[in-house]
Amino acid sequence: MKLFKALTGIAGAIALTTGSVYADDLRWKMPVAFSTNLPGLGSPAAWVADNLNAASGGSIQVRVYEPGKLVPAFDILQSVSDGKVSAGYTWIGYDQGKVPAIPLFAAVPFGMKPWAYTGWYYYGGGHEMLQEVYANKGFKVHAQLCGIIGPETAGWYKDKIDTLEDYKGLKIRFAGLGGKVLEKLGASVTMMPGGELFQALEKGTIDATEFSMPAIDQILGFDQVVKYNLFPGWHQQFTAQYMLINKDEWNNATDAQKALVEASCTAATTLALAEGEYKNGKVLAGFQKKGVNADQIPREVLQELKAVTEEVLKEEASKDADFKRVYDSQNEFMETYKVWDSRAYVPSDL
Repeated sequence: MKLFKALTGIAGAIALTTGSVYADDLRWKMPVAFSTNLPGLGSPAAWVADNLNAASGGSIQVRVYEPGKLVPAFDILQSVSDGKVSAGYTWIGYDQGKVPAIPLFAAVPFGMKPWAYTGWYYYGGGHEMLQEVYANKGFKVHAQLCGIIGPETAGWYKDKIDTLEDYKGLKIRFAGLGGKVLEKLGASVTMMPGGELFQALEKGTIDATEFSMPAIDQILGFDQVVKYNLFPGWHQQFTAQYMLINKDEWNNATDAQKALVEASCTAATTLALAEGEYKNGKVLAGFQKKGVNADQIPREVLQELKAVTEEVLKEEASKDADFKRVYDSQNEFMETYKVWDSRAYVPSDL
C-alpha cells in the first residue's frame, strides 16, 4: 500500500512541477454501493478517496457516502449520469435492466479469473468498450475499473443443493447473469442490498442468498442463520467494481487529475484482489469450526449449470448488439488465454 501511495504521490508531484497544474479543484461527492468496512468490495472506495486527496495535495477531494446516505445503492448510475452527484462507486451489474451488456464487465458465470479479466479489460479493449456501452444507452458517465475480487461463494442455503431440481421454487437473492440462470431453472430470484440480507434470511423472506466472498459474508453474519455454504462460485469467478464519474465532471478535469484517478483506481484494483486473497482462507476455516457445511457442488451439477449458462449468454447476445460485441471479444481472448492458463500454472489438485 505504501508503494502505491508513493507512486501516485510521485505522479501528482510530477504534474505540479511540469506545468500540468490543476486548473480547478475537484470536490466530488461519491455515494457507494457497499459499506467501506467490507474488504475488497467496499474498502477500495475509501482508499481511493484518501489517496486522491493525498496525491493531489488537496486538489481532488472525494467525500464518500456510505450506502443509502445520499442516494440508494441501486440508483448510483442514474444519479451520476444526471449530475446529481459527481461520482459513485458500485458493482455495475446491478444495472443490467438498463444496460444489458453491463454484466459482462461485472461478473460472468463460468467466466474469467480476476487476473484474466484485468488482462482483457486493460489490453483487450474492454475499458474502451465499456465507455461505448454506456454512451450507446444514453448514460453520461466515465467508468473506471476500481476494484476486483476473486470468486464469491455459490451461496448460503438452509438445505443442501444436490441437483438442479433443488433450485426449483427456491426463493433466493442472486445477482446478475447468474440470477438469470437460476430463473431459467425455476428459482424465484430477488435482488436486495447486502445490508438487508441477514434479516431477510432470518425472517424467511428468502430461503437462500449469495452476496460475496467469505471475508465479507462473515461480516454480514449469514453463518448465524443458515449452515450450508456452497462452492465454487460458478456465477461470479470475478467481481469487478467501478468508479463512475459524471461525464461533464470528467471532461472538465485536467489531464493530471485524470491521470491520478486512473492510477489510484488501478492501484485499488490490485489492493482489492490482494485483500480478499489474503483473508478468505482463514475466514473459511473459521466457518467450518462453527459448524458451517462448506460443500462443493457436484461436478455433474456444475456441468449442467454451465450448459444452462451458455444458453442464457447466447440468448442475451441475440437481443443486444453491445452484449454480442463484448461477449465475442471476451471469448476471442479466452481462446488464446486458455492455452497459457492450462500450461503455465501448477494444477491446484497436484
